[in-house]
Amino acid sequence: MHTAGDLFVIELGAVVLVLAIVARLARRVGLPALPLYLMVGLALGDGGLVELPASEEFIEVGAEIGVILMLLMLGLEFSAHELIDNVRRSTLAGIVDIALNFPPGFIAGLLLGFDPIVAVLLGGVTYISSSGIVAKLVADLDRIGNHETSVILSVLVIEDLAMVLYLPIVSGVIFGGSLLSTTVTVIVALLVVIAVLAAAYFLGDRLSAIALSQSSEALLLTLLGGTLLFAGIAGRLNLSTAVGAFVVGIALSGDIVSHARGLLLPLRNLFAAVFFVFFGLQVDLDLVPDVAVAAVVIAAVTIATKFATGWIAASRASIGKPGRVRTGAALIAHGEFSIVIAELGISRESDLGALAATYVIILTLIGAVFYQFSDSLTLRVPTRHHRSRWQRTSRLVQGVRRRS
Repeated sequence: MHTAGDLFVIELGAVVLVLAIVARLARRVGLPALPLYLMVGLALGDGGLVELPASEEFIEVGAEIGVILMLLMLGLEFSAHELIDNVRRSTLAGIVDIALNFPPGFIAGLLLGFDPIVAVLLGGVTYISSSGIVAKLVADLDRIGNHETSVILSVLVIEDLAMVLYLPIVSGVIFGGSLLSTTVTVIVALLVVIAVLAAAYFLGDRLSAIALSQSSEALLLTLLGGTLLFAGIAGRLNLSTAVGAFVVGIALSGDIVSHARGLLLPLRNLFAAVFFVFFGLQVDLDLVPDVAVAAVVIAAVTIATKFATGWIAASRASIGKPGRVRTGAALIAHGEFSIVIAELGISRESDLGALAATYVIILTLIGAVFYQFSDSLTLRVPTRHHRSRWQRTSRLVQGVRRRS
């Protein structure tokens, strides 16, 4: 006897196998897999090649878990001490980042006829780079030890912390919250984040020791259950579940961090893929041609502004020209947070989903290629030493010619 459950399992299995093929292809060509997962979602959604109605509910839940795990893993990359130090050192770079990268999306939204709230969302889409994709690129290319890597991560952390204010504000406005309720939400968000960071700063090692277990099974359940619980409570308080998960990751420190990465990485990869597929399913593929030109123009502007942001940030840290180029190239990639922001406004403006999807695909692919080959693309301007040596050689050649 055939049931709807059978169809669900067949569809889900087929989707996962397709994603496996895409992941192998991405690894072979040296590109991030996440934008390719997004393209799979577009192909399986409205106007695509095949529609998957039976699997949408599961994929929606899986997508939410994917966001939570992505931000938890990002939070694990930083201790509270490192986070505070990075923010102190890169405050100016964070201000430059906002000033250069929020206006392109906001202005483009107004020019495209979106209402101001949707334009603010598009500003957020262009502002925030993909911490997950950038971190993976840095690791895959073995550039973690480079001088500019700390600058890159500092800028990304400031962007992620900016979401602590941004997401509650736009969520409150979009879902009809009053000025008072939105203000209360933002205050509560700040207080919760400050409280967790303070606990992590002073009690992080002790809390992590309590959570640590010699049993991998018990540790996995503790981490996953605790993160989902805290993220869910954050969501009920009108905070972002993603920000809640990010804060949990920061709160953990010590030996538990290395164990947590090993246990959670496969789950993160699975549900991150599900998240991008789900977003693609929500986008009407027929709308993509209508927004393609706008996406290309906004992407071109963002490439310039993000590169300028990285160049300025690296210059402030006294990093040489090759490092500045790598910093600017690394910040180009957009991904998970841009899609999270766009998802908030899809019900309000359907074109926003298609625009954001096209934009993210363009920037992620170009950013990955640019960062991978940034060293070979660096323009080699002679240093003072090289110029003086060239001048001496030139004078010698001219003397030889005169004598001859």
